[in-house]
Amino acid sequence: MNRTLPILTLTAASLLAGCSDNDSNAIIPAPQEPEMATFEVTVINLTAAQPMSPVAAYLHNGTASGWRFGQAASVELEQLAEAGDGSGWLSRATDNGAFATASGDGILMPGASQTLSLTLETGNTLMLTGATMLVNTNDAFAGINGWNLTDLAVGDSMTVTLQVYDAGTEANSELAATIPGPAGGGAGFDSSRDDVDFVARHPGVVGNQDGAADSALDGRHSFDAPVARLTVMRSQ
Repeated sequence: MNRTLPILTLTAASLLAGCSDNDSNAIIPAPQEPEMATFEVTVINLTAAQPMSPVAAYLHNGTASGWRFGQAASVELEQLAEAGDGSGWLSRATDNGAFATASGDGILMPGASQTLSLTLETGNTLMLTGATMLVNTNDAFAGINGWNLTDLAVGDSMTVTLQVYDAGTEANSELAATIPGPAGGGAGFDSSRDDVDFVARHPGVVGNQDGAADSALDGRHSFDAPVARLTVMRSQ
């Protein structure tokens, strides 16, 4: 009896040694793919003779405001509002935490539409901010700032009209030399600021038919808010 105990003990020890928490046959669950959401943003130009710069838009959680009324425009917004270049404005948004950005392809002519696609992971508070310059002006832009899309379901859409804002960075002289659009063919962005230096509602254009003899604009270029219609549809 005493001779078999060591063998039994060895056998039991061997069996225990064969057991491991690291079972090579254990099933490891595959990582789950993140759920994605896609938003299609369509802007229609409602004006008679105000071409618009490529629409720039981005999605964020509220930390990347495009502008604030009564406060100075960022240099990047100034570039968008004076020259129609939204690339720096979108880069600034990304630096401030934007989840996704997009830009339209080419000038948005009166009566035409432009559609952007924004895709990102779900699970976040989603705010849409977008802007486009009215290029037959000194520094007017139309846009939406922090529109909440969080509860928009797949297949649903929302529509809003866009008002016109004044970047406050360039005086509304309406001179051909300062209008970058086809009505003037002048300069775009100028780093010097000669206006009120804060963002506000745009007062509208005067034009040479309303007494501003030196203006490069006429009655065709005037606008009444709203100037564009924006529709966002969640496709995924």
